[in-house]
Amino acid sequence: MSEVRKLGRVDRVRPWAALLLPPTVWYGFEVGLASLLKADCQVASSWIGLAWGLASLSLCGGAAAIAWPLAHRSGEHTPPRAWLARVAMLLAGIFALAIAFQTLGILIVPACIG
Repeated sequence: MSEVRKLGRVDRVRPWAALLLPPTVWYGFEVGLASLLKADCQVASSWIGLAWGLASLSLCGGAAAIAWPLAHRSGEHTPPRAWLARVAMLLAGIFALAIAFQTLGILIVPACIG
């Protein structure tokens, strides 16, 4: 007989936080660098762009780390949460890939042309 365990509040919120964090981080990356680029295009192509990209990548990794424990649990109450945690880990990877390519673009393409 399987033991039914009540989920705590943290376990209920964790997959949703992991699901919402990567798109929010990516949006902040986009809007933040766009506003920097509008203000002073030299600043966006300096070390700030690289640091902003690395910080965003680490936050996406943090979202995957938040979802990891719930993605591998089994029990009566956890299958939907485990599925949601797996989707959150997939989304973290997709948004991390987008941020990585955009950070690479910051390093390759000059921000101020002409």
